This record gives sequence, C-alpha cells and structure tokens, in this order.
Amino acid sequence: MIELQHVSKRYSNGYLALDNVNLNLAVGDFAFLAGHSGAGKSTLLRMIAALEPVSQGQIIVNGKYLKNIPAARIPQIRQEVGIILQTPNLLMDRTVFDNVALPLVVAGLSFKDIRARVRAVLSKVALGNKENFFPYELSGGEQQRIAIARAVVNKPAILLADEPTGNLDPSLANEIMFLFEQFNRLGMTIFIVSHDLSLLRNFKHQRFTLSEGKLIHVTTTEPA
Repeated sequence: MIELQHVSKRYSNGYLALDNVNLNLAVGDFAFLAGHSGAGKSTLLRMIAALEPVSQGQIIVNGKYLKNIPAARIPQIRQEVGIILQTPNLLMDRTVFDNVALPLVVAGLSFKDIRARVRAVLSKVALGNKENFFPYELSGGEQQRIAIARAVVNKPAILLADEPTGNLDPSLANEIMFLFEQFNRLGMTIFIVSHDLSLLRNFKHQRFTLSEGKLIHVTTTEPA
C-alpha cells in the first residue's frame, strides 16, 4: 500500500530533510508518525501524496512508483490519496456542502452523485445538519471535520493527516482520532503525523518516530 525504500530528501539549499528512510504500511493499516519539530514528518507525508519529489530511493503507493513519475499521472495518485493539514484551508465564502463537494466537482461527477456522496460523508462526520452553513459560523473542531469530509468524499484508499489535531483541545483531539478510526474500520489506510505523544498513547496503533530526518524507532502504542 505504502512503501518507502531508502528514501532521502535533499532540498536545493543542501538541507537534508530525510535520510535513508525505510517504511512499510499494508492495506488497512493505521499508523502514526511522531517526532520533534523539523524532524521531517511533514516532508515525508507530502512526498507520499506526490506533493514533493523524491531525491533518492523510491516511494511506492498502491503499486505506483513515485520517483520521476510523469506529471500527467500525479492527479491519479492524488485521487487515491486524501490529505488533511493542520489548518483546514476551507473556502470561507462557500458553504460546508460546497467545500466538501469540491473534489467531486473537479472530478466531473454529476450533481446527483455529488449530492449523495457529500450528504453521506457529512452524516459520517456528524455535520449532516450543517451543509448550508459557512465554515466561519462553525467551531474549530467542526471546521476540521469539514476538512476530513472533503478529504474522504472521493473514497481514497489512503488518508494522510498532518497534525490534524494540533489546534484542538484534548477532548476534540480525541474525537477527531476516533473519527479516523471509523474510516479505518471501513478499510481505509490511515497515516497521521503528530508530535502529541500524550494523545498517541491513547490509541493502540503502530508508531514510527523520526529524528533529524532518520527513522529511529517503530513501536505499537498501548492505550493508557
């Protein structure tokens, strides 16, 4: 499903963000990526989503090799991989419905199919009664749920999340994590970046730890 083979990432200024990382996630896995600020977590996630190129090594996502992948094939990768950022990046002048529908509009689905999919996913994230609201009318936790709904509405095989609970209080953070677990039980592979070890300890999932661009530890977190 996701495989990194001796992956390194060096930027044009010479900075080595990732150094010889090997990692493997199978279909239906749920895993965390932990590490200090600047450890390379976000860079790794962006490379899996084909948002940044690989410098050395190889990343394989759903059987597709990402190093030197032709630009014409990148949209296909992004249809299979949903990504959520710490800041939801919602369109504040569009309704909740319109925000979630955006990937389906881009994909060219009919309005009938878009309406059915958007309403189904909003129901899953407990926002079924908020489709006509604007994001600025909702709480931070609700805005993050909109971002999650938008990321999963086209039914990607993989969901990546970069510090999705970083701006939320502990109670809301746990709610968002439970929501990810619901999607995982439906068969979606989940890979979440977080530096909040106290939060990660509440969930029994595999955890990878990065430090200075190197993968230094792999463990399974046990619930507190």
